[in-house]
Amino acid sequence: MDRAQKEKLVEELGQIFESSGVVVVSRYEGLTVAEMQDLRGRARAADASVRVAKNRLAKIALEGSQCASIAALLDGMTVLTYSEDPVAAAKVVEDFAKDNKKFEILGGNMGGTALDRSGVEAVSKMPSREELIASIVGCIGAPASNIAGAIGAPASNIASILSTIEEKAA
Repeated sequence: MDRAQKEKLVEELGQIFESSGVVVVSRYEGLTVAEMQDLRGRARAADASVRVAKNRLAKIALEGSQCASIAALLDGMTVLTYSEDPVAAAKVVEDFAKDNKKFEILGGNMGGTALDRSGVEAVSKMPSREELIASIVGCIGAPASNIAGAIGAPASNIASILSTIEEKAA
């Protein structure tokens, strides 16, 4: 890899560190190619990404970024899993680690906050962005449906009373 390619890679990694909601660093030593493809497939399904990069170049890209705390984790055969959604990448690596004992989660960074192993696990248990949006919409929609029901109730009560009177008259 020549200098221009390295500079381009450092720039790409810098953009990843700046734009990602969460970055998780894991050790993948001992995994097969098929297992790594499985990890990439799971990440793709969750709108996350997996990146293997030279630790030295990743550390250069981390200098001055909000994710600088993960530089200490970049030692050995490490893989970066990241996503815009603050919990997607953490969920992917936690699920993958349950199935693959050789895969070791080292830590990560979420919005400038350093995460250790237990921090990544805690983030993975949080609801995703879509789940939060759905619950907020549900909370907003519930009062509106209650109001519509309350407004419509007197009219339906009057209609049922009239139909009862009609039946008695017949």
